[in-house]
Amino acid sequence: MSRFVQDLSKAMSQDGASQFQEVIRQELELSVKKELEKILSTAPSHEFEHTKKDLDGFRKLFHRFLQEKGPSVDWGKIQRPPEDSLPIALSLQALTSMPQNLVIDQIMGCKGPKSLIGVRNENTFLDLTVQQIEHLNKTYNTDVPLVLMNSFNTDEDTKKILQKYNHCRVKIYTFNQSRYPRINKESLLPVAKDVSYSGENTEAWYPPGHGDIYASFYNSGLLDTFIGEGKEYIFVSNIDNLGATVDLYILNHLMNPPNGKRCEFVMEVTNKTRADVKGGTLTQYEGKLRLVEIAQVPKAHVDEFKSVSKFKIFNTNNLWISLAAVKRLQEQNAIDMEIIVNPKTLDGGLNVIQLETAVGAAIKSFENSLGINVPRSRFLPVKTTSDLLLVMSNLYSLNAGSLTMSEKREFPTVPLVKLGSSFTKVQDYLRRFESIPDMLELDHLTVSGDVTFGKNVSLKGTVIIIANHGDRIDIPPGAVLENKIVSGNLRILDH
Repeated sequence: MSRFVQDLSKAMSQDGASQFQEVIRQELELSVKKELEKILSTAPSHEFEHTKKDLDGFRKLFHRFLQEKGPSVDWGKIQRPPEDSLPIALSLQALTSMPQNLVIDQIMGCKGPKSLIGVRNENTFLDLTVQQIEHLNKTYNTDVPLVLMNSFNTDEDTKKILQKYNHCRVKIYTFNQSRYPRINKESLLPVAKDVSYSGENTEAWYPPGHGDIYASFYNSGLLDTFIGEGKEYIFVSNIDNLGATVDLYILNHLMNPPNGKRCEFVMEVTNKTRADVKGGTLTQYEGKLRLVEIAQVPKAHVDEFKSVSKFKIFNTNNLWISLAAVKRLQEQNAIDMEIIVNPKTLDGGLNVIQLETAVGAAIKSFENSLGINVPRSRFLPVKTTSDLLLVMSNLYSLNAGSLTMSEKREFPTVPLVKLGSSFTKVQDYLRRFESIPDMLELDHLTVSGDVTFGKNVSLKGTVIIIANHGDRIDIPPGAVLENKIVSGNLRILDH
């Protein structure tokens, strides 16, 4: 009789459900450990230590995954954060000079990589970021470096493209996220058989979310390098958030806190709109600030979580973090982030799950954390082609890599744009616009079906364009559509 069956029989004979569950967990962890050891044994010598760190990190995450049960928050303990923990950015004072203690980290996309997509005047996300930091360094005669967190999916493409910035006044560093094995949804065992990620193993590995930044930044050696150079804070943001620029008001608040006690972690939050109801919100939980995501909320309280009146802010993922605190907590193994279970289906039909973490969830592990309520302009993400249309349009002006709302726009809100499935892929989206329409007076745009736009089109008010299946609508050059519905037969009706 196997040890597993003996332990199982013992647990069942004692009628102890918790003992039974513990036996299952222990056996599963042992099986996963053996699988990981097999995978590690295939690593070439020059990759062994790096792979071992990755697999050790996965084992820790997997162990926590097996221990956790249900929603990770007790809803009764959740409170709105106190007012003094959420100062408004407009009330802060700016620095008059730029200190030498800042590092900027940008989180790259997963595949592609997204940072190389042309978003404005043929400038890519990465071009705009480099322009911003170069302008900062020249203006203040400083040396703020740029650090790019890549995944194994984006690393080679990024290294090739970085050569174009060799003569810019920006030092650029890169490091890779960890590489974790996906696990079979049924067996919970890794699907990878060796360390390669080609052939059968192409889909066996994944980057474990941006919460991995703490471990992978530490393991890269860059954290110690920057601390040794006197750097104190790192500004972390997503590469596709075009509103995430260095803010001297926030930096001054970090350097010269009003209460004399420096913050180890600052999260930029902004006011929710109905489009943001699923976004993570900052709460007070057991005396500390805590980021709560919708996946952590008990089903009975999801509507309450989405309430714009109760939870008025959400996380922009613009974060200012003390480098010394990251080092301390990483070495104490004390960075606590909730696990995100992300189900996937591989090309062959196999159902897998990948365990991830989110960078902002670590806020509760840092001392004297703070949320700062920033203007909506600091949250300008480009996740879809609908977002891309907005930032490519004349709604925004470009200056030194930074986008600002055009002064010609009479009201500060951004139009609601919904482009249909024919526009989902970037190449299809670009093919459907001969030029980007004038959108200065647009409130709402919905486009569905096979629709193309000629040059110098102007969209105003509410415009809805619907091409039914089998129909095609070509908006002619120079057309002005104001409060119109355009249907499949090109009838134009007042909205």
